[in-house]
Amino acid sequence: MRDLVQHDGVYYKKFSNVPFSGKVTGPFNGLITNGKREGAWICYYAGGQLHYKGNYKKGKMEGEWITYHRKGQLNSKGNYKNGKREGEWVVYSGNGIPYKSKTGTFKNGVKIGD
Repeated sequence: MRDLVQHDGVYYKKFSNVPFSGKVTGPFNGLITNGKREGAWICYYAGGQLHYKGNYKKGKMEGEWITYHRKGQLNSKGNYKNGKREGEWVVYSGNGIPYKSKTGTFKNGVKIGD
């Protein structure tokens, strides 16, 4: 992704005005179609540890997303719909205990209830 630039949510090759389409590898692994992230994506921290895995649809987060702390512990797990949190989300501390303030049910990106 070092050879790409993002403008208004669309990826382009540097010095080009044509939206990029192709496979991306390295710390970020996935597919870009017409300048938008599409399908399954996996990202790694600089040290090679898994950072997150999830899906995109037309450049927006979609479906299940899982993130990890640098030492490999689960950080968060939940779903996105059209780029916004949807349904049950659990966010964990580094020692595996869920954060009550960040865990709950979301609708259209907004937490419902306590």
